[in-house]
Amino acid sequence: MSVTIGEIETWFQGLTRESVGEIARYYSEDARFKDPFNDVCGHAQIARIFLHMFDKLHEPCFVITGRWERPGGVIVAWDFLFRMKSFDSARTQCIRGLSQLELAADGRISLHRDYWDAAEELYEKLPLLGALMRWLKRQANC
Repeated sequence: MSVTIGEIETWFQGLTRESVGEIARYYSEDARFKDPFNDVCGHAQIARIFLHMFDKLHEPCFVITGRWERPGGVIVAWDFLFRMKSFDSARTQCIRGLSQLELAADGRISLHRDYWDAAEELYEKLPLLGALMRWLKRQANC
């Protein structure tokens, strides 16, 4: 079973609770996933993270905005759009980030590492914590 970068991108952009079950097609068995909150290995643990996303957020979706291929991997720029279930659910939020995808010989993901600024992209947008984060940012500026 071989998979292309284009197929991986299409899967991510159309990711649903149901399509998380297709994870073995896109990730190698011992794949590692790391982001600002998680560092896990294997299909079950990676799927758990994606399912948690659907539990906590309204209409989460990824929009691929750029791609830089290199031997053995790709860097993908994305916008992650969602609405919060526990806060102001009417307002769409956007987190911008990059994913480093290292690919196995069959094209499946062996390492998925997400890079995004949790303080700016998430914490500053939360009602109470956001005010504190923005104040801290102003204090740190020259």
